[in-house]
Amino acid sequence: MLLYNTLTRTRDELIPHEDGKIKMYTCGPTVYHFAHIGNLRTYMMEDALEKALRYLGYDVTRAMNITDVGHLTSDADEGEDKMVKGAKREHKTVLEIAKQYTDAFFADCAKLNIRIPDKVVPATSEVSEFIRVIERLIEKGYAYEAGGNVYFDTSKPKQYNVFHDFGEEDLEEGVREGVGVDGNKRNKTDFVLWFTKSKFEDQELKWDSPFGVGYPGWHIECSCISMKYLGEYLDLHCGGVDNIFPHHTNEIAQSEAYLGHPWCKSWFHVAHLNTASGKMSKSKGEFLTLSLLESKGYDPLAYRFFCLQSHYRKSLVFTYENLDNAAGAYAKLIERIARIGDEGDYDAAGAAPYLDAFKSALENDLNTSLAVTALYDVLKSPLNGKTKRELIAKFDTVLSLDLLKAAEKLTEKAEEKADDPRRAGIEAMIAARAEAKKQKNYAEADRIRSELSAMGVTLTDTKDGTTYTIS
Repeated sequence: MLLYNTLTRTRDELIPHEDGKIKMYTCGPTVYHFAHIGNLRTYMMEDALEKALRYLGYDVTRAMNITDVGHLTSDADEGEDKMVKGAKREHKTVLEIAKQYTDAFFADCAKLNIRIPDKVVPATSEVSEFIRVIERLIEKGYAYEAGGNVYFDTSKPKQYNVFHDFGEEDLEEGVREGVGVDGNKRNKTDFVLWFTKSKFEDQELKWDSPFGVGYPGWHIECSCISMKYLGEYLDLHCGGVDNIFPHHTNEIAQSEAYLGHPWCKSWFHVAHLNTASGKMSKSKGEFLTLSLLESKGYDPLAYRFFCLQSHYRKSLVFTYENLDNAAGAYAKLIERIARIGDEGDYDAAGAAPYLDAFKSALENDLNTSLAVTALYDVLKSPLNGKTKRELIAKFDTVLSLDLLKAAEKLTEKAEEKADDPRRAGIEAMIAARAEAKKQKNYAEADRIRSELSAMGVTLTDTKDGTTYTIS
């Protein structure tokens, strides 16, 4: 498999340290709030990668952290702890916030058919491991204590900026509101391994350590969790492009300083999902969550389909118009599959070219757009129904769009809808909504959609009109 490696800036063949086995690490969520749909795009593409590797015959073990302590509002280790901020916002304890939003994250994953990694590790469960590794870094001369905190000395590694040649202006401190320069650092790029002084009076979670009562920094947790559960050699590390600096840069520095040898060969980064106004975030504009999309009548798997149609390394612009187009295409795809019969025997020779095309798309830097094209080619092919259905099932082990399941459900709903006494009223409301949209009365159109949703009616808008299903 060829994957673009952010570390080498080339497409490299993925060659595991141990033959046939992939040790894969994913940076998990900081559970202080709901994940927005931009966060979820990253997790979906990482999920597609893991499933593609399994489809291609690799034995994959994947680990992910849950950040429930130590991630400050600035990725440069400044500002308030995000977990404390969330607890204050909702007048709950940090652990209550962590449980609430961890559960919410995995609920979103279930709706999007994102497989839960083999190892899911909350940071708070591994504090003793963080302390052990920090002690070793101090012993080896890579870390120092100053002003009550423990810092990693970024001047010690042979090369620190391994992903980019950052200019001085990229490394400025104090560029965010409420963030100041840390005078304890020897170098401006040094980062905190253990806090005892930063916003300490507001920190609910703290532990005894040889460095004083305190709590771990954000960057140390991923290195320690990866090394403990996946070993000294990591094959593949994943995250969003915003993790490249400083988080992944710092992970490499501290991991290789501790281990004394190269750590991870391949780095996989997913580009941002943007809105028309720029990068998506939790602090500006409409907070776009999966639940919000559902409240507007969208199937979560229509959003997954929207993301799969674009390459993971390309920024993707979210608009409701774009999502409507994807939702319409997904609905039509399911309708086409529902019309496929089950006649004939599986035709291995006939299926081979389509399997090759799908495999080639996955091996070509996880080109999910081409993989979807391979699916459409199956639908257009002269293959018999049995062969088409088996190919669709194979492809869906990676795409995870519930293609056959959704098609079966659509057939059942169509039969129920024909006899549903509410049908005339529902279709009248759909017509009224269409008229409201025509008059640009979008508030009324949304109201009708919400009312229909409350009745168990899911709408799908397409260029040819609106279809509906009744739950």
